[in-house]
Amino acid sequence: MNTQRSTFGSAVVYGLAALVTIVSVYPFLYAVSTSFKTGSALFDPSLWPANASLENYASLLSGGEQPFLRHVLNSVGVSVAVVALSLALGVTAAYALGRIPFKGRGLLLVTILAVSMFPQVAVLAGMFELIRALGLYNQAAGLVLPYLIFTLPFTVWVLTTFMKQLPKELEEAAIMDGCGPLRIIRQVFLPLLWPALVSTGLLAFIAAWNEFLFALTFVLDNNERTVPVSISLISGASLYDIPWGKIMAASVLVTLPLIGLVLVFQRKIVSGLTAGAVKG
Repeated sequence: MNTQRSTFGSAVVYGLAALVTIVSVYPFLYAVSTSFKTGSALFDPSLWPANASLENYASLLSGGEQPFLRHVLNSVGVSVAVVALSLALGVTAAYALGRIPFKGRGLLLVTILAVSMFPQVAVLAGMFELIRALGLYNQAAGLVLPYLIFTLPFTVWVLTTFMKQLPKELEEAAIMDGCGPLRIIRQVFLPLLWPALVSTGLLAFIAAWNEFLFALTFVLDNNERTVPVSISLISGASLYDIPWGKIMAASVLVTLPLIGLVLVFQRKIVSGLTAGAVKG
């Protein structure tokens, strides 16, 4: 009886896992399939194109209306800068919040996390004025500052949780050897923080890579745009002539780097996100 229940339970779990996988993967497979279709073949619902063509990719990479490769480089530069700043600020803040006792520490940590709960529209006007005052309007580099609003709180929260789990003996031994806070962070804690750094850094990269509203509002120069805005501006001669194949090709090219990063660092991501979940 127990064996039957176990078999039935396993079948339900595998069935649900298969359903989630299909629902998650099918849109991407459909985008890949559509990116190889042209003309009337775009309206063929089959996943395997009858006459696969690289025309959409060639048209996209050749330039044309949108300098797509330039936009990709802009997104890479902005995302890497956001990750670097988020991790640098996040590690130092996590050390203070996780290792140094002071009054109001819990309230401060909750406040930092609460900042990320505000919708982008709520801070759009104020951030626009700040960007203009700093002379960063219409520059891809100017997107780094507003992107930190939604990457830094999560980074600080995760790194603080991870920092609290590190043995106090390591820090005490470093202090006895005459190490200051920055040296303790750099030489003692950073080697142990790699799983958390990889997971938070990758999530910050994905958030910055996919962000659309700030990029659309703060950058109007076509050479300074990022890829989400670039894809949204791909259009045809009319509403009935939208180049879906080209749009799907752009979406595939933008998604592949993220998939590659997740596959490479998947073990670090899991261990970083589950840090501190079990105490024993």
